[in-house]
Amino acid sequence: MNLMLSAKELDSMVHDSKLSRETIIVDTRPIGEYLDGHIPGAINLDLMQFHWIDTSRTGIRHFNRQMNILLSNLGLVDKKFAIFYDNISGPSASRGVWLSYYLSQLDASILDGGFGRWKAEGLEIEKETNAFSHSKLAAATANSDVIADLKMVKSSMTEQSGKKYVLLDCRSEEEFDGRVARALKRGHIPHAINIDWSLNIDRKRNGRFKSMSDLAKIYSLIAKSDEIITYCQGGYRAANTFIVLKMLGYEKVRMYLGSWGEWGNRPDLTVE
Repeated sequence: MNLMLSAKELDSMVHDSKLSRETIIVDTRPIGEYLDGHIPGAINLDLMQFHWIDTSRTGIRHFNRQMNILLSNLGLVDKKFAIFYDNISGPSASRGVWLSYYLSQLDASILDGGFGRWKAEGLEIEKETNAFSHSKLAAATANSDVIADLKMVKSSMTEQSGKKYVLLDCRSEEEFDGRVARALKRGHIPHAINIDWSLNIDRKRNGRFKSMSDLAKIYSLIAKSDEIITYCQGGYRAANTFIVLKMLGYEKVRMYLGSWGEWGNRPDLTVE
C-alpha cells in the first residue's frame, strides 16, 4: 500500500470481493455530510473531535489508550488496509493515516482528492449508513519515531542533541506571525519555519495533492538528512505535511501532537 490512493484505485478495491473484505474505508467528515452521500461501505468517524494538547508522559499514555479504544471500535481485526478520506486531501483524513502509522496497526492511505474527487470521477455513492464492527485490538506498541512531545520540541531548540532539527509550522502565515490568535499567545515556536499546509493542495485538481515534483520544490530547502518536526494548531494540518514529506522520501519526520494548542497556551514557554 502507498500512503495515497487515487479514486480509481479505491473504486477497484471496493469492487474486488477479496480486497473489500480486507479493507476498511473511513469517512472522516461531519456526520451530516456523510449522510448526504459517501463512498460505498464507508463508516463515519469525524476525527476533528479528537484533539489532544497534553504531551506529558501521562498525557501520551492516556492518548495511546484512548486511540487504541477508538481504533478497536472501527473493527480493524482481520483488516489489512485502511483508507481515510474527507472532502479533499485534507487534514482530518491525514490525521487518520498518521494515527494508523503511529499505532502500527495496519497499512493506511489517504484518498487523493477525497470525496470531491470521487464525485468528480462519477463513481458510485451511497446514503445507507454503515455500522461499526466493534473488535478489541491487542494493546499496540506505539511507534515513537513519528511523534514529538513538548519535551522533545524544547530540546530541539538547542544544539546539545547533536542533531539538526527543522521545526516546521504548517499553519497559515497569519497564525505564524501572530496576526491571527487561536491560543493564549500569538506567534510561533522559536526557530520554526513556516510552510502553510495548504500549499500541498492543488485546488484546480479537485483538492488533490500537487504533483510530487511540485511538492519537492516546496520543501526543497529542507535536507533529507534533517530531523523534522511538523506542527500546526492541533496536529491535523501537520499530519497532512507529515504524509507529504513521507511520500517525498523524508525518513526522519515526526508530528508534534500537542502543537500550538499546547505550546501557545503555556505561560511558561517562549514564543516568537
